[in-house]
Amino acid sequence: MELKLSGKIKLINDTQTWDSGFSKREFVITTDEQYPQDVKFEVIKDKTSLLDNFTVGDNVDVSFNVRGNEYQGRYFVNLQAWRINKINDGATPPANMPPLPTEEPDVMPQNDETDDLPF
Repeated sequence: MELKLSGKIKLINDTQTWDSGFSKREFVITTDEQYPQDVKFEVIKDKTSLLDNFTVGDNVDVSFNVRGNEYQGRYFVNLQAWRINKINDGATPPANMPPLPTEEPDVMPQNDETDDLPF
């Protein structure tokens, strides 16, 4: 089951690395709903580079897995992101669309037929 959440990136932390070689990077998105939520995700190991192409304020879709574990009688839940896609917010048209004209044409097309309207 693929879980997905959309929102705007609020925070991107630096990558944390431990002596064991394990690394993770955390980021927060703010959901776009009636009652917005700040949701923290993490990317681990080689996935930490996924965040290199994003900045605070980007609208994204995050695909993630829910991971839970127990440590010394305490239970933890982590949201591990494995794919992050930028949402096209309408600022740039898709690549397959031709550019829109920015100015009015200087010459109006001429109609060779006689205008036979009564008024």
